[in-house]
Amino acid sequence: MTERERRLVVVSNRLPFVLSPGPDGGLVSRPGSGGLVTALLPVLRDRGGVWVGWPGITDHTEAVDAALASATGKAGYHLAPVALTAEDQAGFYHGFSNEVLWPLFHDLQSLCNFDPVYWRSYCEVNHKYAQVILSETYKDDFVWVHDYQLLLLAAELRRAGVTSPLAFFLHIPFPPLDIYLKLPWRFTLLRALLEYDLIGFQTLRDQRNFMHCVRTLIDDVSISHRSSQIHMPDGRQVRVGSFPIGIDAAAFQRQARSPAVIAAADTLRAELPNRELILGVDRLDYTKGIPLRLEAFRVALRQFPDLQERVTLIQVVVPSRDDIPQYRDLKLRIEQLVGEINGEFTRPGGWVPIHYVYRALDRLDLVAYYRAAHIALVTPLKDGMNLVAKEFCACSVDSDGVLILSEFAGAAAQLQHGALLVNPYDLEGTAEAIHRACAMPAAERRRRMQLLRRAVNRQSVFRWVNGFLEAAIASDLDAFPLPDDYLPSAEAEHAYWDTELA
Repeated sequence: MTERERRLVVVSNRLPFVLSPGPDGGLVSRPGSGGLVTALLPVLRDRGGVWVGWPGITDHTEAVDAALASATGKAGYHLAPVALTAEDQAGFYHGFSNEVLWPLFHDLQSLCNFDPVYWRSYCEVNHKYAQVILSETYKDDFVWVHDYQLLLLAAELRRAGVTSPLAFFLHIPFPPLDIYLKLPWRFTLLRALLEYDLIGFQTLRDQRNFMHCVRTLIDDVSISHRSSQIHMPDGRQVRVGSFPIGIDAAAFQRQARSPAVIAAADTLRAELPNRELILGVDRLDYTKGIPLRLEAFRVALRQFPDLQERVTLIQVVVPSRDDIPQYRDLKLRIEQLVGEINGEFTRPGGWVPIHYVYRALDRLDLVAYYRAAHIALVTPLKDGMNLVAKEFCACSVDSDGVLILSEFAGAAAQLQHGALLVNPYDLEGTAEAIHRACAMPAAERRRRMQLLRRAVNRQSVFRWVNGFLEAAIASDLDAFPLPDDYLPSAEAEHAYWDTELA
């Protein structure tokens, strides 16, 4: 194939289209959301390629193929579905991915369920993904695999005889050695990862954790720390790097300035007049630290009475896996805390300290909440990155917001110079940060938020893709070229943001 014909093959757990029942009994597709889809669509549309993933429906019928074919025609690239059964999803996704890898990689090993049945399902489903890749790709294609559900995929492809370069990016954290050691299949999983040629992590911390595990557990490799390369016994070199993912900051900024968002934000503020609005937005998950956040807010109201009737916490919780007992229990605990705190502090004049929202928000509502809030309280126990923090900064177009951020979020490395960093386990420390944010002078707010907004802009989601593929080129992986106009010129970008931040 010529260089122009070489394709990018993106592999992720889900396809970038969501299927739903149509009016005629068939299925209709709509584009998925998220930074990965936003960043890779321009590349795939410009150069052509394949996206491999599960279509979201376990009953794989002709209607699924028809809906995906329609979406393919609109998108300009090929969608390759992986057919999974309900049993596959139970063992591979709900089981091993989210009852073993998810808690373990977030340093919550006590929540892991190391069921061997889950492991066998995980291996089988990774094999199914490999079979679809083998049937849908050419040897010259550049294959980029995403996230913790597909850690074994390179090993499956190598076993099938694939010799072309394979790249991988982990969107969640990688645990330190003492926690990784708890995994019964630690050697198999680590050696499978080393079958990739380029491995990317969100932060330098995650990269170092991985390298430490390799150095300790794999005895037939050598590591070049200066170049972050692992030299394999078969002569291959595996490059390892950190590539912090970003957002489409300019798009969030534009929407934050739109009349619809301004009107919605004004309505929110009018409903809660003369208040400092503190915002938390989280998916229902135990890694987000919502109960500890609510406890810290209660401590703040108790220790700093001047906050009473002056602040309101808007806590948005997006439903997720609430059919699982552990998540149902978490939801009940959150609701119990909200009730306790509101019961303790609500005043007859109408002040209610916490406004609790349990539903998914569309993009306009989300940006309106960001625009209306004066303070964002982003306190995960551990996160790969946490894009809510970056989205809030991008939407703070008046540079008057304050970001309180967990030091255990991946975003803390980039946003530490403008955010108020807290340990989410330290209730009094977080309470003091809330009080400090509320009392912060306008000039300091503006200075800090401008630092944050510049940092968010510098690492956009497009530059993340660009940086990863440039690393692949530097590693002689023959990476897929980007469209010529994929990134704005440095001059245009600097002019835009200098004007925006003036």
